[in-house]
Amino acid sequence: MITATRKLEFDSGHRVMRHESKCRNVHGHRYVAEITVSAPELDECDRVVDFSEIKRLVGTWIDDNWDHGFISHSEDRYGKMLASAGELKVFFMPDDYGEPTAENMARYLAEKCDELLTKPLTVEAVRLYETPNCWADWNRR
Repeated sequence: MITATRKLEFDSGHRVMRHESKCRNVHGHRYVAEITVSAPELDECDRVVDFSEIKRLVGTWIDDNWDHGFISHSEDRYGKMLASAGELKVFFMPDDYGEPTAENMARYLAEKCDELLTKPLTVEAVRLYETPNCWADWNRR
């Protein structure tokens, strides 16, 4: 199997409400997402996908929803307070995803990529770096 991976970077704030240490405070990260896709065969240009398509589809979704915003648990009072201000971008993780941890964000982004990147592409993996030294992986298999 041949895969293609596109790296996308964005800045967001978040907090992990139930964190036992300092990450329960509001803070931000320079996230890096690596989206890996496969296809049953190469296209007419001998590639899995034009990398710009991943950027156009997934990058636009990230820009619209997560970049330069606050990613919040659906019950987080700080997220609700920011959203009520009306001028700030707040993304509430769906209830079944829980806290906006790198693990839950990677899983959510993978499922969003499945919606955005249609056949013949298959999303194989999403790696989400929260810091240069810390990341979470979602893998299809």
